[in-house]
Amino acid sequence: MHWYEKLNQYFPIEEMKSREHMETLLKERSDIYHKDEGPHHVLMYAELDDFVFIDYLFVSKDARGQGLGNKLLDQLKKKGKPIILEVEPVNYDDTDTEKRLRFYKREGFEHAQSIGYSRRSLATQEINSMEILYWSPNNESEDLIYKAMKKTYNMIHTYRDTHFYGESYQPVHEVLTFNENKEGQNMLEDI
Repeated sequence: MHWYEKLNQYFPIEEMKSREHMETLLKERSDIYHKDEGPHHVLMYAELDDFVFIDYLFVSKDARGQGLGNKLLDQLKKKGKPIILEVEPVNYDDTDTEKRLRFYKREGFEHAQSIGYSRRSLATQEINSMEILYWSPNNESEDLIYKAMKKTYNMIHTYRDTHFYGESYQPVHEVLTFNENKEGQNMLEDI
């Protein structure tokens, strides 16, 4: 099965980029956008000078619990940069969301409670809210993570969006918010 089909079957439609979008990123932004693929995994990520953004991480059900996800994250951690990713909030009707959060918590990721992320899906036209998790080798601040997410949104998520989808995603200031006084609940606390 093609790597895109693996991702497309696993991730919700509102989170997926089009195949053309991702293949164009791999071709035109090969300086920063990368694919690591094996028989049981697909890892799509962007690496910039000061952080790594995981766009998609898929490990097949056959390989779960065998340490493959840990090995893939360890490869990224060796770069010595903060690692950032977007996750769905816990959905108790979908046991995968809780398992995924437990996995990232075991891997040392933290919940960026001061960062809000909601955007309208061009595929479904519905508002999709995500949470931001990050791994920080040098105790980087959530402000740095927020700035990295804004850069990711502009360089990766909205790259040539009008060309691929016939319309633009919302501007970054409508999608990402930062509230340093946010008193939100740490979604990893009770996992």
